[in-house]
Order: sequence, then structure tokens, then C-alpha cells
Amino acid sequence: MSNKIYQINTGRCHECIGHYDRPTCQQCCLIDNNILVDPQYRESNEQLWDKFVVLHHADAL
Repeated sequence: MSNKIYQINTGRCHECIGHYDRPTCQQCCLIDNNILVDPQYRESNEQLWDKFVVLHHADAL
């Protein structure tokens, strides 16, 4: 078992909008209910789409 702690960068996470139906981190994590949504940091689908466009330059496609 590793002592590493991984933290999701909320500035880069768009909850896989534009790629998958649900966040892949939740699908891949071996521990159930380990990746939870931070109630202090909620984004609408529109905000997540905007972040996707900026991060992936989708507006240039």
C-alpha cells in the first residue's frame, strides 16, 4: 500500500464532460465512494463545458 495522496485539481477538472458520461476517476478508483464532490465547489454543466473548451481548445476545432 502506498502513502501517496492524490488530489484532483479543480481548476483543470471538468468531470469528463465532453468525453464520458461520468467522471472516469470515479469509475477507475478501486475504493468505492472515495472520490466525492466537494459541496463548497459546485459547477454547473455550462461551467464545466466552458472549462472543457478552454482546456482542450475545442473552439478551434
